[in-house]
Amino acid sequence: MPIIRPPQRAMPDVAHATGTPVSGVLDRVGMTGIEVPVRLRDDSGSTMLCAAKADAFVSLSDPTARGIHMSRLYLSLQAILSEEELSLTTVRHLLTAFLGSHHAISDAAEIRLSFDLLVRRPALKSLNTSWRTYPVSIAGTLQNGGHRLAIGCQVAYSSTCPCSAALARQLIQEKFLKDFSARSMIPVDEVADWLALESSFVATPHSQRSYATVEARITDPEEAPSFVELIDLLEGALKTPVQAAVKREDEQEFARLNGTNLMFCEDAGRRLKAALDADPRIADFTVEARHVESLHPHDAVSRVVKGIAGGYSV
Repeated sequence: MPIIRPPQRAMPDVAHATGTPVSGVLDRVGMTGIEVPVRLRDDSGSTMLCAAKADAFVSLSDPTARGIHMSRLYLSLQAILSEEELSLTTVRHLLTAFLGSHHAISDAAEIRLSFDLLVRRPALKSLNTSWRTYPVSIAGTLQNGGHRLAIGCQVAYSSTCPCSAALARQLIQEKFLKDFSARSMIPVDEVADWLALESSFVATPHSQRSYATVEARITDPEEAPSFVELIDLLEGALKTPVQAAVKREDEQEFARLNGTNLMFCEDAGRRLKAALDADPRIADFTVEARHVESLHPHDAVSRVVKGIAGGYSV
């Protein structure tokens, strides 16, 4: 006997069912932390897949619509990111797809992709190289027919406190005077020997691992700096990026760089602002310099934006 199947019935669509009165628009509705692949180009010119997290939104501009189509955002992410190499052009395609799938109820879209970028970095002095990971992001919004596109990154660096350094120098000076005050003439080689003694340095300045977090709005997507170029710009301004592969000559150079680049968080913020201001590819930016204090149980933080009308605000 033939199998008799019951007729298929339409599945309920609660989000778009009639009879539930709704009223009001929402600026952003969507999802965060979506697991997606991104395609990146490595040093050899080949593309590779990297695991990323996406935040995807559209506006809910129809006051009578109960909700958006979240699955459409997800499917657009999967389709576009699985095929295209990640770039600001890809971000534009995603935003257009988001709005295209919600044309009846939305007039704005937003996307942010975040992941850790592996970069091989040379040691300061030795011939060694090592891998470092940098948190990076690429983001965009589409509203009123206009795009705003940005890239971001975080770099870790060392900051030695200028105040602590001055106080340490004072104690070392007092130790020197105590050891040599009874003598009017001191041979240079004896002073050199004194400087080599651990007991002579009765104090050292405090330093700490610190973090610069930057998002840069791009003037022209076709001329955008790469993630590595942005990282190099920030590390070049700060001058004391943390190291992975370290031999004694590298550690000594790191100590020299810290000693010649004493920094409050305010100094770091100003250095970063000056470097970003000088890059014509960057239209706007927001910067945070966070010093994870070794003296205090709290952090010292500075924040700054470029300061343009309608741009980032603190």
